[in-house]
Amino acid sequence: MKNIFFFFLLLAATTNAQENKPYEMMVNGVKVIVVPSGNDIVQIDMVIKGGVQNYTAGKAGIEKLAMTSLTECGTMKRSKNDFKNALDEVDAKMYAYTGRDAAHVQLNCIKGDFETAWPLYAEAITAPKFDVKEFARIKEEAINALREEESNPDAALRKMAMETAFKGMDYAKSPNGTVKIIQAITPAATKAYLQSVLTRSRIFIVVVGDITKEDLQKKMTAFTANIPQGKPFILKRTAYTPQANSFVAQKKDVATNYVMGFSGAPDPTSKDYYPATLASGMFYDKAFLEVRTNNGLSYAPAAYISGGLTPFSTMYVTTKEPDKYIAVARNMVENLKKNGFPADDVKNTKNTYANYQYYNNETNQSLAGMVAGAELNQGDWHKAFTLKEDLAPITPADVNRVFNKYIGNFTWVYQGDTAKVNQKLFIQKETPPLPAKDTKAF
Repeated sequence: MKNIFFFFLLLAATTNAQENKPYEMMVNGVKVIVVPSGNDIVQIDMVIKGGVQNYTAGKAGIEKLAMTSLTECGTMKRSKNDFKNALDEVDAKMYAYTGRDAAHVQLNCIKGDFETAWPLYAEAITAPKFDVKEFARIKEEAINALREEESNPDAALRKMAMETAFKGMDYAKSPNGTVKIIQAITPAATKAYLQSVLTRSRIFIVVVGDITKEDLQKKMTAFTANIPQGKPFILKRTAYTPQANSFVAQKKDVATNYVMGFSGAPDPTSKDYYPATLASGMFYDKAFLEVRTNNGLSYAPAAYISGGLTPFSTMYVTTKEPDKYIAVARNMVENLKKNGFPADDVKNTKNTYANYQYYNNETNQSLAGMVAGAELNQGDWHKAFTLKEDLAPITPADVNRVFNKYIGNFTWVYQGDTAKVNQKLFIQKETPPLPAKDTKAF
């Protein structure tokens, strides 16, 4: 795998010390993070912090409708078609989306077209038109997407897992909402919601592209002047630590059985976070070896860490033999807690993990996402560029300590044939005995 990556070239450029390395500036109280790209593409990402913290469970989905409206309902100056045609004339793309931690409004264009595309982007955000006809259309599309989600086994399982594990917490809310909630949301309510969260106190902006500081400052000053300051806003960070193993099953007529379990994970701002990401990567490899290769229980076992504002660790599998799977999974956890990860695996994973992250963030769009994620989740955008340095001092002892600290009890959910699963094996304190190995191919 390549050892010299796109962002290293960014940092190595020395022609202009100010504009050839990432920097930040405050404009009307809004943090603007600028990453020179060394190419002819410009990517803008305005981040509205909060996500599911910003609305009640009864309004879940309203932020997604608000973000979609920015690009699909036209502006106070242009109809939807006129706005899209103006973007298409310069092959610029504007899109918006939302998740559990934040909403994003992005622009991608050629540098030579930035002077044309930027005013359109600013217009869509600061002068949106919640056209009744277009709003009805995007609501119908959102409802159709929800119904499609319900028929997707993986999406249905994850929704069940989130609602079960985070009951009473913000993360239990789905950014997509429900059919019933979406049907009741009006254009006026959505406009009022957008006005409540689109404030200088809640946003920051990431720019990946070779735009002069003076030009950016001028544009950002005019843009943010049209956004109200708003009330002070502080992101909430919460921990998830199951107090005991639990198991919830739902009978479904599906071809196989679906299992997902959540356990704890460190906050991304914690010193434990990077050791946990290494442990997660190695545990994924271990799960693939033990669950698929050595025991033939699934073609796609998975394990990963979610490093958001409420972090958690996940185990997932589709299998026809859930009781055998949980025995293998719990024995994996027990053995790793007892014996730890091999030192060579830790060393190799540090290199692989860093290279993988850098390699997959070479485009302007993905680089903007990496920078925005570091600022949002870790509270420091510089972390997007210091991964190798942050990983270097981590020892096998650090990785093993963190794995033992956070991977304990699990909240398990199950969808499939309930006659084939013994919930006692998932919740009992004793580790179930390993099943006889079956190496049948998938």
